Amino acid sequence: MTDAEGVRSSEYDLVVIGAGPVGENVADRARAAGLSTAVIESELIGGECSYWACMPSKALLRPVVARAEARRVPGLSGAVQGPLDADAVFAHRDYETSHWNDDGQVAWLDSIGADVYRGMGRLTGVRQVSVTAADGSEQHLTARHAVAVCTGSRAVVPALPGIADVWPWTSREATSAKEVPGRLVVVGGGVVGVEMATVWQGLGAEVTMLIRGKHLLPRMEPFAGELVAEALTEAGARILTGVSATEVRRAGHDGPVTVELDNGERLETDEILFATGRAPRTEDLGLDTVGIEPGSWLTVDDSCLVEGSDWLYAVGDVNHRALLTHQGKYQARIAGAAIAARAQDTPLLETGRWGAHAATADHAAVPQVVFTDPEAASVGLTLAEAEAAGHRVRAVDYDLASVAGSGLYAQGYRGRARMIVDLDREILLGVTFVGPGIGELLHSATVAVAGEVPIDRLWHAVPAYPTISEVWLRLLETYRG
Repeated sequence: MTDAEGVRSSEYDLVVIGAGPVGENVADRARAAGLSTAVIESELIGGECSYWACMPSKALLRPVVARAEARRVPGLSGAVQGPLDADAVFAHRDYETSHWNDDGQVAWLDSIGADVYRGMGRLTGVRQVSVTAADGSEQHLTARHAVAVCTGSRAVVPALPGIADVWPWTSREATSAKEVPGRLVVVGGGVVGVEMATVWQGLGAEVTMLIRGKHLLPRMEPFAGELVAEALTEAGARILTGVSATEVRRAGHDGPVTVELDNGERLETDEILFATGRAPRTEDLGLDTVGIEPGSWLTVDDSCLVEGSDWLYAVGDVNHRALLTHQGKYQARIAGAAIAARAQDTPLLETGRWGAHAATADHAAVPQVVFTDPEAASVGLTLAEAEAAGHRVRAVDYDLASVAGSGLYAQGYRGRARMIVDLDREILLGVTFVGPGIGELLHSATVAVAGEVPIDRLWHAVPAYPTISEVWLRLLETYRG
């Protein structure tokens, strides 16, 4: 349909703004339930994860970590002492990002029967969305039942003096760069900071990290950041804690960057990466037309329905519950089911704890792996978080190097495991592993935490020998005394 001004209009059961993995999964669940669905994207279908985050970063990290682990294997270490082939690493990264071409992702959305609209999607009122294409043409979409905002988040760059003329790296530039800088300053000690420091140090850059606090990975157990910092330092990185950048300057267009610190020190670097947090991509979304402040995080219930609305959903990073791709996709499955159920007038949704329409894991069992050397992985609550929440708990620690499988995995293995036991219910509230090759241990911990498996039943889950997963037995033995 076309109105008097030549604007085409269409109607769908669901309109999804943002076609990253979150938007794709909302669309998939809605289509599986028989709802007509439109998906709007202003950049590449597949979003941040596919092109500038999860996939390219892990493609860059894998050879760095594999080489580090191979150097600890007797009989192999001598063969892997040389530098990495940076061009080959970049070529594999480019392959994993489909060379920043989204044809495959578009074909997948086509295969499920979702209509794809290229352009900027904006709310224009209740269940109303406009799409402005790159050529300026406009289309208008009406949602019969729901609009799902899945626009994700963007990197935050602090407003330091001189920042506009420095052209700093964010996570996007760090994962898509084509050359190894001679020197790199990384500002921030969270996940992006430590992973990118690992990548570029491993590829040959001289890396300096600037950390405002005292520890890397501040949202994990303290020993996680300590072990990662130890390994980065041994690899050649310099880590400065308790400092902040106060001013930056670049000499010419391609010259070095000077970084002034609040302790009076001055650094010179070729590139500077800011890994200092994320902001919601909601500033140009038309939120004001439905009474919401533009640029804000969107507060939702456990079905991802925006607070005070019966039609607007916010799924993934924009709701600020758990800024992780796998959690966003989990929310998308929950939200898609809830949208379909409400569209079909299901009389009673399962919105209770662990129900089919409740993203309970967002606040009870969030898993995350940091792909550094060593890896750090956690699910659920840390000791500090559990105590702050008022639980009566005990932290049970075990040296991963004492497990037989660890010694076989690498010579000089260093690692640590911790489980947080709820003493009143005798279940696990959280688990953390740090060490080479422990990322694949995490799902067993996630099942234990999300399933609230009693300690007495975990005692019957026998780990295979000799694997690193034998740490489960050792943790339980330590708890039982």
